[in-house]
Amino acid sequence: MQQVKEITIYDIASQLKLSPATVSRALKDHPAINKYTKKKVADLASKLGYRTNNFASNLRQQKTNTIGVMLHELRSQFMTSVLAGIEKVTTEANYDLIIAHSSESAAKEAANAMNLFHKRVDGVIASLAFDTENLDHFEPFEKKGIPVIFFDRVFEDADGAKVIINNRKAGYEATSHLIDQGCKRIAHITANLKRNVYAERMKGYRQALSDRGLKFHEKYVIVDDLSEEGSIHSARKILAMKPMPDGIFITNDFCAAVCIQTLKEAGIRIPEDIAIVGFNNDAVSKIIEPKLSTINYPGMEIGELVARSLINHLQGSSDMQLTNTIIIKSELIVRASSLRKKK
Repeated sequence: MQQVKEITIYDIASQLKLSPATVSRALKDHPAINKYTKKKVADLASKLGYRTNNFASNLRQQKTNTIGVMLHELRSQFMTSVLAGIEKVTTEANYDLIIAHSSESAAKEAANAMNLFHKRVDGVIASLAFDTENLDHFEPFEKKGIPVIFFDRVFEDADGAKVIINNRKAGYEATSHLIDQGCKRIAHITANLKRNVYAERMKGYRQALSDRGLKFHEKYVIVDDLSEEGSIHSARKILAMKPMPDGIFITNDFCAAVCIQTLKEAGIRIPEDIAIVGFNNDAVSKIIEPKLSTINYPGMEIGELVARSLINHLQGSSDMQLTNTIIIKSELIVRASSLRKKK
């Protein structure tokens, strides 16, 4: 198939007997060009199928007005909310997005990082995969002075800008609430503890047990991949425990909803037999029966904040390296799944 030649401003200029500079200014609605000429240029451009070559223009200015977004997964409501917040702010600022998906693979994350680097993005927003061990694949950006800001899953001790919540505090509040409801044997279903979000929530869980005089038992900690299959497997592990836990803090609402369904099918009453608290305040938390107590993790606001921090930095109105770590407020939302005591 023969490739169709791309129409340029020189083609338009030649047909209208105008200079290329005049055509360029007319297409950019420059005030020095009269309305008649602008209309002539616009009409012919439309007829010929001319497309503005923003990429070439931006490269001449050493920028592409493009931001790379690195996500570890796309299925959760939390992540789609973050993406919606990012998109809202970047659209208002006339930036385009290139979205890369690591599928929870450090190798794919590194390949995506190199791809974004060669796409000449102006900046990167990233949340790390389950098994990412270091930030070496982001070094090319640092060497070129291309800003990178991390959110949610980060290396908390590493230099660089990041937006997170206090996951330890959130884990502490979720577990303390279960203890307040009379739970004595509290299990914790979590994910890969290499990631800060899960490691910190686990620390909060253990601290709450310790502060309230309850012993930590390794057997009550279940690490899964938060998939539907993994969540069913975790619920079956709970059912096999002797004695069974009377409370569970689950680090993800989807996983919690699947666990509730599996436990109910086995005849377990929620919250009378087992009280449950999830995490994220996803839409599923209001649909599952009983409605799920959870930690509100405001994805839209996080997306807006992380995008605004990056764009302000790119536009020179602030330096995100000065603030470094931004901590967003989270809160416990109590619903029927954990309420064993009347208010």
